[in-house]
Amino acid sequence: MSENQPAPWTQSRPTAVLVLADGTVIEGTGAGATGAVEAEVCFNTAITGYQEILTDPSYAGQVVTFTFPHIGNVGANFEDVETLDMDQPAGVAGAIFKMPITNPSNYRSDGHFDAWLKARNIIALCNIDTRALTAHIRESGLANAVIAHDPSGEFDIPALKARAAAWAGLEGMDLAPAVTSKQSSQWNENPWIWNQGYANSDTNAYHIVAMDFGVKRNILRLFAGLDCKVSVVPATANEEEILAMNPDGIFLSNGPGDPAATGEYSVPEIKKLIASGLPIFGICLGHQMLALALGAKTTKMHQGHHGANHPVKDHTTGKVEIVSMNHGFAVDGESLPDGVEETHVSLFDGTNCGLRVEGKPVFSVQHHPEASPGPQDSHYLFRRFLNLIKQAKGEALVEERA
Repeated sequence: MSENQPAPWTQSRPTAVLVLADGTVIEGTGAGATGAVEAEVCFNTAITGYQEILTDPSYAGQVVTFTFPHIGNVGANFEDVETLDMDQPAGVAGAIFKMPITNPSNYRSDGHFDAWLKARNIIALCNIDTRALTAHIRESGLANAVIAHDPSGEFDIPALKARAAAWAGLEGMDLAPAVTSKQSSQWNENPWIWNQGYANSDTNAYHIVAMDFGVKRNILRLFAGLDCKVSVVPATANEEEILAMNPDGIFLSNGPGDPAATGEYSVPEIKKLIASGLPIFGICLGHQMLALALGAKTTKMHQGHHGANHPVKDHTTGKVEIVSMNHGFAVDGESLPDGVEETHVSLFDGTNCGLRVEGKPVFSVQHHPEASPGPQDSHYLFRRFLNLIKQAKGEALVEERA
């Protein structure tokens, strides 16, 4: 070959694959951890906050496809982790990016995002058409799959196809035990302040017991920022244990998996907690299991809601807010019994996003008002819960929308 002759065209061997249960094989470049795992593939439309997304315990058993193409440019840091146990590997099984992971370029970065993925055992797939994969999920629904990464490029595709087809999926799966706290603990860390980080709360005017089905740290921070002492208890805590802690209010956290499966042991306890008369607030999985305890039903969604740009209407105020969402199951709004009011609804598809019990200090929402990542339009819901506690104590109320 002469000096001026162009080099022959070559194609790199794929080092990672996504094999869907329908037989579709998507090849790309691997990043993060190596190995192979079965999971459900969803897509997330947020353009920021990839670290918070991948450490949200609600993503256990899933692979997240990011519709935003450039991931990794702000690196990774210690502050943006949402799992309660900072050393716990993320529940998420994998991540999919359009472009290769970029080098960090942010003053808050503690390291390269690829190294962070490896440390948290998250398999990643890059250099694929994420728009096409997103369209496939929109048309065909959330996909059962196997994601695999091997730097050698050696993949037994027939075996991976069989493995993906055989995986039963998230319906009927209780994933809370994998992400819940192992024992009770106290929380007093306040919300993050720009260029100052986190500080501990030194006031404990109100006591909230949080049932941890996979709680996010920012939920607990927002409670602490409202002068609340928070006691976090495992998902399996019973009504007697919770009431023995003498709480002013009870919180039912977010979490992964099928609410009907987790509800086998949690719903009977939630029914007893409702009967106690204490204020109760639920988010996401907590919302779904509260609905089950009240006699409603939950369903598996076609494509789920995952992102930080979802419009939701609050019927109690008439306002529309943009919210952060992450769920593949939903409460059937038509199944809400008499005495239970639908308070929030998705303006994308009309699905239920909130409820409250008439005559009782009990309410919940499907979306994530703590954001992280996402807009802060719904932070008022924490003050709404605080007002229920204040009302029970005969204290002056605070402005919901501070």
